[in-house]
Amino acid sequence: MSVQDPIVQVGDPVLHTKAKSVDPKDIGGKKIQALIAKMKRVLRDEEYGVALAAPQVGESIRLFVIAGKVFKDEDDEHGPTPPDRVFINPELMRLSRKKAEMSEGCLSVRGKYGSVVRHEKASVKALDEHGKPFVHHGTNLVAHIFQHECDHLDGILYIDKAVHLEEDDDLKGARTKLKEKHGV
Repeated sequence: MSVQDPIVQVGDPVLHTKAKSVDPKDIGGKKIQALIAKMKRVLRDEEYGVALAAPQVGESIRLFVIAGKVFKDEDDEHGPTPPDRVFINPELMRLSRKKAEMSEGCLSVRGKYGSVVRHEKASVKALDEHGKPFVHHGTNLVAHIFQHECDHLDGILYIDKAVHLEEDDDLKGARTKLKEKHGV
């Protein structure tokens, strides 16, 4: 008996559907809080996972979670890992003119890895898991993640934008191939 993947895979229509906004009054409710807890748990179990959007667990709402480990370097590389960060109804506010091609993967597109040209800096305005508004300015990897996750909420997968794609059962192998072939 095989274990079902908790993450929706490419081909499922939910991944190509524009997600609906979350009503701020629902954020403290059981349904949204249970979804956030589930997403954090699923993300924690993914060795290479850095973020997860609600559509990836079958919920077409505007919410994503970024693993705290992503912010470790940004905050303090020697301190404890910061908590996962929740972004509800995120909006990309400012994007740098300068763009960069970076290697990218997706938990909903297993066995592939690619490179995508994205803005080097991005600012996101969102609500946290308690409904409190905040703005986060990201650079490099964080900015890349913001754009990847906001794309998920708009029904766009990175493979729709990829400049190069590699297939591989082993993510490390695909990353190596990308670096060797394309320098990313």
